[in-house]
Amino acid sequence: MVTVLTNQNFQTETTNTDKFVLIDFWAEWCGPCQMLSPLVDEIAEEHPEIKVCKVNVDEEMELAQQYKVVSIPMLLVMHNGKIVQKSVGVQPKEDILALIHD
Repeated sequence: MVTVLTNQNFQTETTNTDKFVLIDFWAEWCGPCQMLSPLVDEIAEEHPEIKVCKVNVDEEMELAQQYKVVSIPMLLVMHNGKIVQKSVGVQPKEDILALIHD
């Protein structure tokens, strides 16, 4: 299951878990985001041990600014409320999972 993050629920959803949190910053008009999105959805289905979330940067500009999103798609991996990995651009699923399991 993919959780949609907003300014209102971001802190709660990303810190009140002992799981790794994968966050996809994306926008509807972004071609590479459309390519990455199905991979992120697959990870959510196949890896229940990972909390998978998405942030629409057009709807949540404050979050995008707070996390210094300058290029999309951007993936953030958080654990215990801290950013542990960051990736920009389309990645193969194996590389996305490597961000989490390294």
